[in-house]
Amino acid sequence: MSTDTAAPAPTTSPRGLVFLFAGLMLTMLLASLNQTVLNPALPTIVGELHGADLMLWVITVYILASTIMMPAYGKLGDLFGRKPLLLAAIGIFLIGSVVSATAGDITWLIVGRAIQGAGGGGLMILSQAAIADVIPARERGRYMGIMSGVFALSSVAGPLLGGWFTEGPGWRWVFWITVPLGLLAATAAVVFLRLPARTGPRPSIDIAGMAILSVATTGIVLIATWGGTTYAWTSTTIVGLVVGSIAAAVLFVFVESRAAEPVLPLHLFRDRNFDLLTVAGLLVSVALFGVAGYMPTYLQMVTGVSATVAGLLMLPMMGSLFLTSTLAGRLVTSTGRYKTIPIVGSVLIATGLVLLSLLTVTTPTWVLCCFVAVIGVGLGMAGQILVLVVQNSFPIEEVGTATAGNNYFRQIGATLGSAVVGSVFASRVATLISERAPAGVAADSLTPEAVRQLPDAVRLPVVEAYNDALTPIFLWISPLALVAMVLLCFVVEKPLATTIERRQDRPATEPVAAVR
Repeated sequence: MSTDTAAPAPTTSPRGLVFLFAGLMLTMLLASLNQTVLNPALPTIVGELHGADLMLWVITVYILASTIMMPAYGKLGDLFGRKPLLLAAIGIFLIGSVVSATAGDITWLIVGRAIQGAGGGGLMILSQAAIADVIPARERGRYMGIMSGVFALSSVAGPLLGGWFTEGPGWRWVFWITVPLGLLAATAAVVFLRLPARTGPRPSIDIAGMAILSVATTGIVLIATWGGTTYAWTSTTIVGLVVGSIAAAVLFVFVESRAAEPVLPLHLFRDRNFDLLTVAGLLVSVALFGVAGYMPTYLQMVTGVSATVAGLLMLPMMGSLFLTSTLAGRLVTSTGRYKTIPIVGSVLIATGLVLLSLLTVTTPTWVLCCFVAVIGVGLGMAGQILVLVVQNSFPIEEVGTATAGNNYFRQIGATLGSAVVGSVFASRVATLISERAPAGVAADSLTPEAVRQLPDAVRLPVVEAYNDALTPIFLWISPLALVAMVLLCFVVEKPLATTIERRQDRPATEPVAAVR
């Protein structure tokens, strides 16, 4: 077991704290903007690259790669310090951006997105953990508005940029734009980030645990993506993946129980709040990515709006998320109470999903905007607070690992949400178009512009196929948010820490546990 210690954090002046947050928020913006700028352009991209049948992989492979890397970034950040890992993550992300921007076919685009995900997995985790390094849990709530502001900004700027690039200089600029932003984020990290340094003997790295966890994660995603569509659930391929994933999970537990520095320590799961919040976050992520990932495509195909307008129509969801998260964070800081807020948020998410399932091709656009705003309010109440409570349950030396563990399972939910919703959506669209549209209309080559140019006799069946393919899925996943609500009712509302206490500050007889 490593005996390394963290040096005391230097006293941070108000001005220094501003610079610190400038670097961290810019890094978070790089990660969050990456997805929002892509969504409006995605229908055009897969149409031009003749890969609509692989559209879900453009989204899913990024989430899969980032999910696999999250626990590694979290653990290594705790062991070696967050700043060098953050710079490495930015560099990997930029390489993936260049590969995606220069992709000549859908296969290379998916490869580029995988590389982006390998870097992107560290951007959010390391930024969130670095914030915990300098701000006590009780005070951290007031910064939630700033953190949510990054997502709100990317949600506004991303769709606008994505739509403008698609209709203007071309969709490849969706990826090129991240290069200067990434270089700026790296510069800010070098200049502004002053985090506690790690000293002591070189700790061991749990390479075996990381590799086995990658195998198990990949198997879960492939099962969700291929099951019932590409392969039957009873096929040899799916059964083999199920058996392999279970075996990998069992082997992972065995390896982690004996590792000196496990990438995902098993003692995390002995904390009741960690378990409840992790499962609840996973379920909420399914709903979030099921809506945010495919609603822009729905808007372009069904309502006939441009990519830019489709991005603007997502503003009610993101604006309500930002406002609610800001108010919730301030409420947590002022009262120290947090349990009720995510419970109410989960109910609102379920309500919004049920409302979206009622959409038809004749539903007014303003009604749709109201429905997604309800989901935004729910997500604002059940988002950053869950991360805060998890961080509050563990000592500062394990904040990165705990944050990564929680986000890992939330990303599993995001992966499953994108994979399952995307797989079912694509399959249903292809089936419904083949049943309703005239012969010769191929679902895998339809772009929003091509649909708008179709005569009404052909366009209307296509539009109705897209609507009827997606809206029932929202109803099917709405119970997940209600299950999350039930789980959150059993969370123990522990007092939020008012100081940051490090290992060398504690008496020798005191166990390594969160000190309040």
